[in-house]
Amino acid sequence: MSLDLDPRTCALVIIDLQQGIMALPVAPHAPQAVAERAARLGEHLTQAGGLVVAVRVAFASDYADKPNQPVDMPMAVPPGGLPEQWAVLDPSIAALNAPVQITKHSWSAFYGTELDLQMRRRGISTVIVCGIASNSGVESTVRDAWHHNYAVLVAEDACAGLGEDTHRFSMEKVMPRIARVRSTQALIEALPIRC
Repeated sequence: MSLDLDPRTCALVIIDLQQGIMALPVAPHAPQAVAERAARLGEHLTQAGGLVVAVRVAFASDYADKPNQPVDMPMAVPPGGLPEQWAVLDPSIAALNAPVQITKHSWSAFYGTELDLQMRRRGISTVIVCGIASNSGVESTVRDAWHHNYAVLVAEDACAGLGEDTHRFSMEKVMPRIARVRSTQALIEALPIRC
């Protein structure tokens, strides 16, 4: 199915392409390849008149804003805390100079942030999501975008999961019910640059 997109109403939401997250063992796409594809898509969308949003996850120095509900696998913070550069965006993403930069403290880029407000005030109706990890930050953001009544697309090859199986499950079983999953190249081709 072809896409009919108006880039001026599209936002690329780039999830957690930052040093600490990109250091995780992810699959099936290598972290640097994910960042390069996200940057290419971001550059194209900017030229076409769309919005780029860079999202990172970070916490206060005392981790008081870290999720702390009782769960079987809580987020572990190493003794001494996370490395100083943990939340620094990958250089290819930082170079986009995203007009909207969101710092989140949970999986979803929507929860507890001004993301929805920033996009609605700019007339955004379509959200393209990419980043790491497919099965947590990306999927949570896609679900919330769908709940907020945005049209949602996912750049599959500009995402990676915490395992190939979790990436595939998310992309093949979950996302198609709430979004359209496409390659980075297909999305670039669907976003015309108007003179």
